[in-house]
Amino acid sequence: MIYPIVAYGASVLRKVASPIQPDYPKLDELIDSMWETMYASNGVGLAAPQVNLSIRLFVIDSVQIMEHLEEDEKHAYPGDEGMKEVFINAEILQLEGEEWPYNEGCLSIPKIREDVYRPEKVTLRYFDANFQENTKTFTGITARVILHEYDHIEGKLFIDYLKPLKKKLLQGKLNDISKGKWKVDYKMMLAK
Repeated sequence: MIYPIVAYGASVLRKVASPIQPDYPKLDELIDSMWETMYASNGVGLAAPQVNLSIRLFVIDSVQIMEHLEEDEKHAYPGDEGMKEVFINAEILQLEGEEWPYNEGCLSIPKIREDVYRPEKVTLRYFDANFQENTKTFTGITARVILHEYDHIEGKLFIDYLKPLKKKLLQGKLNDISKGKWKVDYKMMLAK
């Protein structure tokens, strides 16, 4: 099932999401629907709060980004081949490396893209789709996508990293999004 993406302004996007247990109702169906929703929206990541569920679950597919990079661009991200993964109850254990800029966007904040600085590496403890515990370190684009989606389960958005003046300049567009004024080729919804 393809869910509508919750638009900027919804309170669910600003809540710290709750952990879930292996017996969460219809978890496999939810994960399948999140993949379907993410791909239908042309996203590379999707967090449960973006489909109006305040739970600590997100999916990423950074392989899509890596496949579209030129060969010389791929060399800028050594050790990052991209990955497709489900993250449940993720917890950041360590952030490492220099912060670097990358032009980010968000399905919940359509048509706005800005450079955001994030660390080169992140080490996470998380459960995968089979509820197997993992501790892994991610780098490059994959680390960035993970950190963007992780922010969603912490009630943060990429625009929170912008300088106050930049955010002020975007305020009109953000207000329009929160009022339902958007034109996108995927399902979106306003939520309280």
